[in-house]
Amino acid sequence: MDLNILASDIAKIYERNPKVEAVLLGGSVSRNWNDNYSDIEIFVFWKESPTDIDRVTPIVKLKGDIIDFHPYEDEEWSETYITQGVKLEISNFLTVTMNKVIDDVTLSFDTNLDKQCIAATVHHGVSLSGDLVIKRMKEKVNKYPNELSVAMIKQNIQLGNRWNNREALLNRKDWLMLYKGMVDVQTNIMGMLFGLNRQYVHHPAFKWQKQTLESMMIAPENIGKRLESIFLDDPAISIKELEIMIQDVYELIQMEHPQIDLSVVIGKSLFLRPSNELGE
Repeated sequence: MDLNILASDIAKIYERNPKVEAVLLGGSVSRNWNDNYSDIEIFVFWKESPTDIDRVTPIVKLKGDIIDFHPYEDEEWSETYITQGVKLEISNFLTVTMNKVIDDVTLSFDTNLDKQCIAATVHHGVSLSGDLVIKRMKEKVNKYPNELSVAMIKQNIQLGNRWNNREALLNRKDWLMLYKGMVDVQTNIMGMLFGLNRQYVHHPAFKWQKQTLESMMIAPENIGKRLESIFLDDPAISIKELEIMIQDVYELIQMEHPQIDLSVVIGKSLFLRPSNELGE
């Protein structure tokens, strides 16, 4: 099944409601990253708050089976349902809310990942209805602010105390804490790389990591394979590889943003919790 065609057909049903200003296709389908497990993510922008009837009517017309139907929360109405064997994730926003969030990211340099995901959706999304409304939004997100790049790097540059305990956790075979720390560090690396490459984060958990890294021009060599190996190799090897990658990323930051002082964070990233030599 062609998910793009299905999304376009679904948008035609939503746009019949006079309250709807625009419909946008987001997610992996909009980027041509979709696979056999992909759903369709559709964003519906409203002039005024949709009622439950406004939201249910398209589902009924599509003979959809509702999985979730959430009330208004975090400035969004959302529902999930299945039609024609495909799962649909519908996110409903007021148009004014969308523009406010975009302004927070592009003018106030807000690093909040949920807000960045909205900016990323607009930037990469495909207009299905309301082209003029979406065109205006895209114009706002087309230029990634340098200030946001710096903010993203500064937010992710500190690796935390658990990373300093890596050798102790390894020797103790305290695997849960060790791998949690390694996940945290890899998450920080992804955050810094998004900032370096001036890309809006498109998923709060950095989904589609492989495809994302392939799209980045500023990154350590072979970064995708190296990050993948962290969870496949012997943990002692993985820790050493992470140490090298961290320094590689810091070098890229120094080249792109020489105004950021890395002297303290480099020292902290290399620090290891000392061991106590117990005598007989």
